[in-house]
Amino acid sequence: MSEADAAAPPKPEGGDTEHLNIKVTDGNNEVFFKIKRTTQLKKLMDAFCDRQGKAPNSVRFLFDGTRVQGTDSPDTLDMQDGDTLEVHQEQIGGAW
Repeated sequence: MSEADAAAPPKPEGGDTEHLNIKVTDGNNEVFFKIKRTTQLKKLMDAFCDRQGKAPNSVRFLFDGTRVQGTDSPDTLDMQDGDTLEVHQEQIGGAW
């Protein structure tokens, strides 16, 4: 055991409470992200769009049926470990 290992604070028994595992799905693909509770979801949303080759302004993200803004964080949305963000294609028009 090195001195660095001995100096590291022990992890809480309940696991890592500062980070959450969030699943993002568009119905066809599922991507899992581990982010801090205070991180703005814009980082996660941009990363998902990059991986899937989608323009960020062509999709919307929903959590429990409510649209997610880039400035939201897991804390502001009261998200729990293992929660899912849904990705839907942005729809334009439709009104007569």
